[in-house]
Amino acid sequence: MKELVVVSGKGGTGKTSIVAAFAALTPSKVLADCDVDAADLHLVLQPEIRSRNEFRSGHEAVIRQDACIGCGACLVNCRFDAIRTVSNADLAWMFGAGIHACNDCDVCVRSCPLRSLDMINAMREASGEARKTAFVVDPISCEGCGVCVDICPVKAISFPERVSGEWFISDTRHGPMVHARLGIAADNSGKLVSLVRQQARQLAQDQNKEFILVDGPPGIGCPVIASLTGASLVLIVTEPTLSGQHDLQRVAELARHFRIPAVVGVNKWDLNPDMTDAIEAAAVTLDATPVGRIRYDRAVTAAQVAGKSVLEYSNNGVADDIRNVWAAVSALMQLDKPKANREAP
Repeated sequence: MKELVVVSGKGGTGKTSIVAAFAALTPSKVLADCDVDAADLHLVLQPEIRSRNEFRSGHEAVIRQDACIGCGACLVNCRFDAIRTVSNADLAWMFGAGIHACNDCDVCVRSCPLRSLDMINAMREASGEARKTAFVVDPISCEGCGVCVDICPVKAISFPERVSGEWFISDTRHGPMVHARLGIAADNSGKLVSLVRQQARQLAQDQNKEFILVDGPPGIGCPVIASLTGASLVLIVTEPTLSGQHDLQRVAELARHFRIPAVVGVNKWDLNPDMTDAIEAAAVTLDATPVGRIRYDRAVTAAQVAGKSVLEYSNNGVADDIRNVWAAVSALMQLDKPKANREAP
C-alpha cells in the first residue's frame, strides 16, 4: 500500500485542486483530507457521509452551579482568564435555573482574597435570595489545564473530555474518503490528522485498495508533521513567487528531516518562468525532484464553480499538465523502495 501526501509550504498554491484532479486519475485508492483546520476537498468531491464520529481531545472545566459556593478561587487562579462572572438572570437563561448563595456583602472579600469557606457556607444557609452573580467557564478561553478543578474547595468543577470536532467516512464519485472538521477554536489538530490517516489506512486495508491519496495542510506545523510521517512520497505544490520559494524550502527541509522522499510541482509556472527555474534549481539542492509544471488556466476556477475537478471539466491545457505530473508521481510510487532523502545536516 502506497501513500502519497500532497502539501504546500503556504496556502493558496492550488494543492486541493490538484488532489481533486488526482482523485479522478488514481485507481484503487482511499482519499483523506488532512487539512482539518480548513477542509475544502469536500467542496469539489461532494461526499455522501455514511459514518459520523465525534473527535474528543483534551478536557474542559465545567462549574456545577448547584454545588458552587461562589468563593472565587477559580477566578483568582485561572491564568487564561477563562472564568467569567454572569448575572443570575443570565445564569438562569444559560442553565435553566437560578442558584442560591450569599448576598455579596463583601465582608469575606475584604477578609480573604479567596473568600472564607466557612463564612460563605454560613451566609448561604442564612440567605434564601438568589446570588447576584455566578461563575462560569468560557469554553473558548479554557485551556484544559485543570488548575480550577484542583483548587476548588468543594470540588464543584467537573472536567469532562472535550468534544473538539468530528471525523467522517464518506463515499464520493471517485471512491471512499476520510475527512474531518476541527471545532471552532479547538486545538490538537495534529491528533485529528493522525486519526484521519489511521482511519484511511484501515479503510484501504479492509477494501484492499492500492493507494492512499492525502490532501495535507499548508505550512510546516504539527498538522503537517502528522500528515508526512510514514508516507511513501510527498508532493510539494508551490507557486513561482518569492514567498512560494521560501515556503517550499521550509517544507522540503521538513520532509528531508523525516527522510520522506519529496517531489515538487510548480503551479501557475507561466506567470513567472524565471522564478520557476530558480525554484526547481533550489528544489534539487534540497533533494526534492521536480516532476512537472502546471500552467495558469481559468478552467481551474470554472471547474471549482461547477463543483468539479479540472479533469472533469477540461480535457486539455492544464488538464494535460496535471496528467503529466501524475504520470511522474505514479511512476515513483510504483517503486518498492523510493529513494529516501539524505538526512538533514
